[in-house]
Amino acid sequence: MSYAAVIELSVGATVFFALSTALKHRSATLITPARGRRGTVRVVHFLRHTVRHPWWLAGLLADAAGLGLQAAALHLGAVSVVQPVLVSAIVTSLVLGHLTARTRISRRELGWGVLLVVAIAAFLVASGAPKAVSQEADHGVAAMAGLLAVGIAAGSIVLARHLRRGGRAATIGVAVGTSYACTAVLLKAVTNVAADHGVGGALSSWQLPALILSGAAGMALAQLAFRAGPLNASLPAIATVDPLASVALGVAVYDEHLRTGTWAVTGQVVALVVLAVAATALSRVRAEQGSDATGPVGE
Repeated sequence: MSYAAVIELSVGATVFFALSTALKHRSATLITPARGRRGTVRVVHFLRHTVRHPWWLAGLLADAAGLGLQAAALHLGAVSVVQPVLVSAIVTSLVLGHLTARTRISRRELGWGVLLVVAIAAFLVASGAPKAVSQEADHGVAAMAGLLAVGIAAGSIVLARHLRRGGRAATIGVAVGTSYACTAVLLKAVTNVAADHGVGGALSSWQLPALILSGAAGMALAQLAFRAGPLNASLPAIATVDPLASVALGVAVYDEHLRTGTWAVTGQVVALVVLAVAATALSRVRAEQGSDATGPVGE
């Protein structure tokens, strides 16, 4: 495994995922809600118009490019390495936003961006994850982890129905982050099957339909989160839950042995906490930019 290649592929994926987020959020703000409709009918109306919206379709193409790079990175490296690196997509989004608007990055953005990158690097060094990657998933643990993830996502969605706009978006964001983490684990599983048994083996495997279901759920939930409230409510939750859940799943499902010494564990915990704080702060800045660029969010 080339550690440098894993990082390069992961960073490349962030560019396309950042572009996809911007395009999909634009789509969510432009779709007119079904008047006089509530509950499931309103959600179905929104999703039906979403899959035909040109901005969402453009975002889907960006997702496909990012997914290809992510798949290659996951096949070569560890889930607990690739997913935390993908959090840097927030920084990429900010840079793209400033380039589009021809504005300068503020000191606050620069400070949080540097802190986020340092936190990611610190976690990778402290965990030592690149040195211990298993390509064989523990199916029993994977099944239990999958059921737990479904329970967390379903519970988040049920809870969101009883919350106000900002809380609803953040709670659905938890479900989105959980789904993204599961999708990463399944994507790695499919690439491993394809490498061992060819494309035919991957097409006939149970991992592929599970991957499609998880990925579709993540995309649908992301659109609902964008619709339920402002980006500064949903993006921080997604950006925080995804890497944390991914690290947990990587350790549980692929037996990715993180360093266990006192200083190593302390460093990992501190790095993940700082990563979560920086990701939350940058997500809010990114959301403010998105609101300025797209106008009021009619969610």
